[in-house]
Amino acid sequence: MVARNKIWYYWRRVPKALVEIDIRAPIVRHSLKTDDLAKARAQRDILETADNELWAAMLLDGNDRAEKLEAYKAAKLLSESIGFSYRPADELALRPIDDIVRRITAIMDTRTPIAVETAVLGGEQIPKIKVSEAFKIYCEEIVADEIAGKSPTQRKQWEKVKRRAIDSFIAVIEDKAMTDITRDDGRAFHKHWLGKVAPKAGGPRKSASMGNRMIGNMRVLYDAYFTHLDEPDRQNPFNGLSFADKFKKTRPPFPLEWVKTQVLRPGALAGMNDEARAVLLTIIETGARPSEICNLTEQVIRLGASVPHILIEPRLDPEDPREIKTTTSVRAVPLVGLALAAMTKFPKGFRATRKGNRACPARLTSTSGRIDCFQLPNTKFIHSAIRLRTA
Repeated sequence: MVARNKIWYYWRRVPKALVEIDIRAPIVRHSLKTDDLAKARAQRDILETADNELWAAMLLDGNDRAEKLEAYKAAKLLSESIGFSYRPADELALRPIDDIVRRITAIMDTRTPIAVETAVLGGEQIPKIKVSEAFKIYCEEIVADEIAGKSPTQRKQWEKVKRRAIDSFIAVIEDKAMTDITRDDGRAFHKHWLGKVAPKAGGPRKSASMGNRMIGNMRVLYDAYFTHLDEPDRQNPFNGLSFADKFKKTRPPFPLEWVKTQVLRPGALAGMNDEARAVLLTIIETGARPSEICNLTEQVIRLGASVPHILIEPRLDPEDPREIKTTTSVRAVPLVGLALAAMTKFPKGFRATRKGNRACPARLTSTSGRIDCFQLPNTKFIHSAIRLRTA
């Protein structure tokens, strides 16, 4: 900033790479129209952010989607920096004539940069980004920091769950531009899942929890996307749409007798290789999740401690990150009995299970490529989610 006749001005040099593109080069000059230093700094910060957005858009030449988004965000910030809420030109044309006159008056100075004129008069339209493209922006930009700690497998699973809702919406409605999604679309999507949660003709039904996840993931995407465009107050067409979830599914416990006769019976685990058997026995003894045991590393196996134990905690290695399901899941688990014997045999963890596997993977099978499955009482056997709990 520089002061002239007690009025503060925003001055900033255009990056060398953009001198031939930005017509304001070599220096961006803009009056902050105040002699108050605190107010000037606040205005300066807004203009600085707007220029960053605008220059990012220029550098993204060839990436049409990203360029339009950055240009729109820059125009919005520039307009707000001089006291006008941003309105696209077609919307601005419907505003009271006084509002239009005030905007034109504010930019009549011949030294007003074209970028500012464009912003004040709504020259950048809200980009017509489709739902599928918005989801990509959501993953790659909006929540990139939130999922940075996930392993590749965890990230793939996280995206799979979110994408299921996106794909469902596209199949039921269409791959619409985010700005074109209406309340009627939200209701139609809700009605579609209502037919699955409570089918009129009877027969198989989806859980209310699944229906709520579908609606909820679209609601979250919509909010996050428009907040990303600095429009957090936009009415969400999925608000207030949900299903009553009166029946909570619970996993039935494993009877102690069944564990004795099916798992601890001599020869019952003969179809597993040594690692698979050690993983299963450690799960039984500790109650830990399969993925927690399969992904143990030497650093978290403390066999030499006064009380031998394993540490269930996030892996912060940027080359091999891994999240823990919840903060309350971070814990130290003492090793006793079969778990201690298993971890003593594999003090560096289970290498065959560590990469590319959510839980106990198929590669834990015996050399014959087959693993003997148990017939579980009142439940289906899910190989990747073994959890033995006695009644």
